[in-house]
Amino acid sequence: MKALDRKLLRDLRHMHGQVVAVAIVVACGVASFVAVRSVYDSLLLTQEAYYRRYRFADVFASVKRAPESLAQRIASIPGVARVETRIVAEVTLAVPGLAEPATGRVVSVPAGREPALNRLHLAAGRGLEPGRADEVLVSQAFAEANGLAPGDTLSAILNGRWQRLRIVGIALSPEYVYEIGGSSNLFPDNRRFGVLWMDRAAAAAAFDLEGAFNDVALALAPGASQSDVIRRLDLLLDRYGGLGAYGREEQVSHRFLTEELKQGRASSVIVPAVFLGVAAFLLHIVLTRLVGTQRDQIAVLKAFGYRDATVGIHYLELALVAVAGGALAGTVLGVWAGRELMQVYALYYHFPLLEYVARPAVVAAAIAVTGGAAALGAFSAVRSVVRLPPAQAMQPEAPPRFRRVGLERLGLVRAASPMTRMTLRGLARRPLRSFISAFGIGLAVAILVLGRFFFDAVDFMADLQFRIAQRQDVTVMFQAPRPGRVRHELARMPGVLRVEPFRAVPVRLRNGYRSERTQLLGYQPDAELVRVMGRDLDVITLPPAGLVLTTQLADMLAVRPGDVLTVEVLEGTRPVRPVPVAATVDELIGVSAYMRLSALNALLREQDAVSGAYLAVDPAREQELNERLKGLPAVAGVGVRAAALQGFEQTLAESLGITTTVLVLFASAIAFAIVYNNARIALSERGRELATLRVLGFTRREVARTLLGEQALLTIAALPLGFALGHLSAVLVVRAVASDLFRIPVVVSTATYVFAAGVTVAAATVSGIIVRRRVQHLDLVAVLKARE
Repeated sequence: MKALDRKLLRDLRHMHGQVVAVAIVVACGVASFVAVRSVYDSLLLTQEAYYRRYRFADVFASVKRAPESLAQRIASIPGVARVETRIVAEVTLAVPGLAEPATGRVVSVPAGREPALNRLHLAAGRGLEPGRADEVLVSQAFAEANGLAPGDTLSAILNGRWQRLRIVGIALSPEYVYEIGGSSNLFPDNRRFGVLWMDRAAAAAAFDLEGAFNDVALALAPGASQSDVIRRLDLLLDRYGGLGAYGREEQVSHRFLTEELKQGRASSVIVPAVFLGVAAFLLHIVLTRLVGTQRDQIAVLKAFGYRDATVGIHYLELALVAVAGGALAGTVLGVWAGRELMQVYALYYHFPLLEYVARPAVVAAAIAVTGGAAALGAFSAVRSVVRLPPAQAMQPEAPPRFRRVGLERLGLVRAASPMTRMTLRGLARRPLRSFISAFGIGLAVAILVLGRFFFDAVDFMADLQFRIAQRQDVTVMFQAPRPGRVRHELARMPGVLRVEPFRAVPVRLRNGYRSERTQLLGYQPDAELVRVMGRDLDVITLPPAGLVLTTQLADMLAVRPGDVLTVEVLEGTRPVRPVPVAATVDELIGVSAYMRLSALNALLREQDAVSGAYLAVDPAREQELNERLKGLPAVAGVGVRAAALQGFEQTLAESLGITTTVLVLFASAIAFAIVYNNARIALSERGRELATLRVLGFTRREVARTLLGEQALLTIAALPLGFALGHLSAVLVVRAVASDLFRIPVVVSTATYVFAAGVTVAAATVSGIIVRRRVQHLDLVAVLKARE
């Protein structure tokens, strides 16, 4: 074994605590990168394979009623490769074991053959038998949430008539990877919404659509222009009550999955970058101070003929050993965390097979980036090794010049003990080193704040959306717009305390070449159950005329209050009207547009019409109300606010909770690593000074207090710095992962700051105990040996 290799082993043995601390930071960075990036790759590969194998459509359109013969004209549109016409309808379901009515979406499938597009994967049971009007396949998420299996039955209102349906199979479709009830819903409620596939002939008979269809899906040929196909398709469907065609990017399930992939990709860069940046910073501190304590050894090595490059590589190897150990542990931990995270995604995104894949390229990239961070952190320290002349290195560093610190000049520490004054002087005479140490601890505090802030944000979003802005108990949606007097009928139902009607209209908003599909919601100006409210908690009173847009939608359309938008209504007679933007509201969830109910009715040139109503309900009579609503043919669906809140918490809180919990654990480990390294390095640098104090008669407790006092002051100074860095990091992360579907607010609670401070102080306490034991066992003879 070469001499430098033996020296490397001795250094590692002597610095094992610091090396392990660096390895922990590196392991956290590698694990976060491997876990998040491999999950992103796995989801992306699964999505692409699923879409390709089961022929997920490229273009979708709904229509009131179109003859089946129109399919040939649609197929002749340039760029169209396949056409699948079908029947799609919303129905009310009575599910065994479920008190309130559920909503089902009936989708027809061709008799005796596979659909040309959006094919089904049969997870259990068998397929439909042609001509059997009572047989259905149900979506897997709905079946699992309600404990349904092949052979079970449920009841549905099909076009105003109750019918008992028998479940013969459980199915999955690429059209419903993320299964929600419509574009106005953002979170799944699998107990109360499900998809039912029915034989085409049976569906046509049930909904009076023999020889006709009300929905169509298209696959495009390679190189086809989607916008041109959509334009031509709209022209064909317009006379039959077309509701506006749209591409795959606007399909609800695909849009949610795409946004999830975007956020996963951003997270796979941001979070590991933070950890690896801290690792590089920590390595820089460790090696820089190690060089300072080994000046005499460097001088001896150079005096014996070792080249500058050889000595520099020796110290770089020390850094790489710590990095290699951390990279190996991080890879194993990252693969495990990735598998666990995939199980969370499997709860909300439904694939026939969701296989976790950790590609070697991802692991190689993590190790390469880690090695680069180590090299960056060690570079300045190694450079100082190379530049250090032997004659200069033989001499110890010049001691700092004695001077009274600022507090002493002001006379504020006259009553302090000599040990306290020594502690203050030690910090004040090396301000840059003290700042770097405090900054390192501050980074640990910032990571802890960043990890916990997601819990605060989700809690704030849940409170704002489901407890402050929305206060209804039940939402009733009708099959078609109903006269406004229906509110009085609802008010007479058992248990109903208050009724607030609303109008919901699908629209396309245009501003020049920019356009967005959304729902235009009409509310009463005195609405109390559902209010338009931004993140500042100010309630927006809807103006007598004009639109109120969410700020996200206004930004997407590049408009502001005073501008005029073109509103294309996608139902009924499909009027096109210019409407001014009256105001914007900074909502956190969704992209919506609002109008006063009377103004929306006037825009549609209709009398008092409503799409549904929000109800406040007496809990004691809620069961009785549910039974009444189940039997109303005009009711298309019933939403329960408590269920929506549960779906929100399960989708966001739980999925973020797993990631955030891991992040907090990593941050806690990093906090300990940084604080311990600071204390351990300070002991290495000041060992001779502390031993001298012991020889001069100071007690072990007094000597330890001198060193640990510095670390305590650095930790206290680092807390506010870490709080500021944590808040800034939260702002940057929120901007990076922002999406059209929801915006995470930058809300950091006092509890989060207390938690971050508590973990950091605990890490400092444990580190102080370890360092104090070392101080008490200092070998005074070895430390005070003269340097020759």
